[in-house]
Amino acid sequence: MHPITKAIRIQTERTNEMEHSSPLFLTSSFCFDNSEEMRAAFADESDDNIYSRFSNPSVQEFTDRMCALEGAEAGYATASGMSAIFASFMALLKKGDHLLSCNAIFGSTHTVITKFLPKYGIEYTYVPVDKPEEWEKAIRPNTKMFFVETPTNPGLDIVDLEAASAVAKKHNLIFNVDNCFATPVNQRPIDFGADLVVHSATKWIDGQGRVLGGVIVGKKQLIHDIYLFCRSSGPALSPFNAWVLSKSLETLDVRMERHGNNALQLAKALEGHPKIKWLKYPFLPSHPQHRIALKQMRNGGGIVCFELAGGLQSGRKFLDSLQMLSLTANLGDTKSIASHPASTTHAKLSEQERLAVNITPGLIRISVGLEYAEDIINDVRQALEKC
Repeated sequence: MHPITKAIRIQTERTNEMEHSSPLFLTSSFCFDNSEEMRAAFADESDDNIYSRFSNPSVQEFTDRMCALEGAEAGYATASGMSAIFASFMALLKKGDHLLSCNAIFGSTHTVITKFLPKYGIEYTYVPVDKPEEWEKAIRPNTKMFFVETPTNPGLDIVDLEAASAVAKKHNLIFNVDNCFATPVNQRPIDFGADLVVHSATKWIDGQGRVLGGVIVGKKQLIHDIYLFCRSSGPALSPFNAWVLSKSLETLDVRMERHGNNALQLAKALEGHPKIKWLKYPFLPSHPQHRIALKQMRNGGGIVCFELAGGLQSGRKFLDSLQMLSLTANLGDTKSIASHPASTTHAKLSEQERLAVNITPGLIRISVGLEYAEDIINDVRQALEKC
């Protein structure tokens, strides 16, 4: 079966009620028929569920569906996207190790790498997204992992996964990819050599702004190490959130097709607008890495970003002039959302750090929703006229 079909049909074993939709296993723990069954479960001699902090049928169904979509051997679901990213670092890196990362990443990921990993003796180096020739030069004898995000948040830079994988394999590095913006129906990093793929399932995976969640999928042994770390540290995904996210995966393909089509229409309608200095969308020929995007992505995703010619004040005026689009700390919703990264998601970066990854004072990020495209375009246009 196609991965999309497989993900839809995977589900927990039916109960005696023979329900069609998967049941919700909202329980903290699970019972055993006898002491020997309980001993075997705690000794990892069986697959029986013990405690929902580290195993639950609803969570497992969501994880299995994500593995099917990404083409992964195994996976582990967490309470949020950031807990997934943090777990992928802390379970596999130790004091004295070195992390190589692309410099264009989500603001909270930047904080983890620059503020917290050094506290545990883990070093890091940032490399430019668009200069593969510099990646290998930054590798040290103690480099253990290469982490990238593509498309990047919020600047929509595209990392060449094939080239990054080649560097990682040459130097025996764990290749870790944040695939949140693309989703597994638009891009499968494992097909290009990734060892791990992480997601904030809060975004497009849920797609309706309801719950938090994260997931890590990839090679079985790496996931086992992450499982052991998470089992003890406890960043558990709740069964209810897992049940919601699992149901969301059944519509992910059709939703992302609409998000991508709407985003492309918006990008085409705004490109060349006199109030816009530059605009980026991966499937526009004007995107600097357009060729790479076509090679590794099925469509351009649901994010459009642009720089307002008037800078910071124009950015604020634009947001205040929107009539339909939401101003909220999220993306990947059915409803279109506008944000100003320099003062929100990436505010904790220094001005120099923001400018290094093209997060300029007038940068606007639009998470394009499922409304009719013309309504989205009209709202953005009328706000542009006022800024």
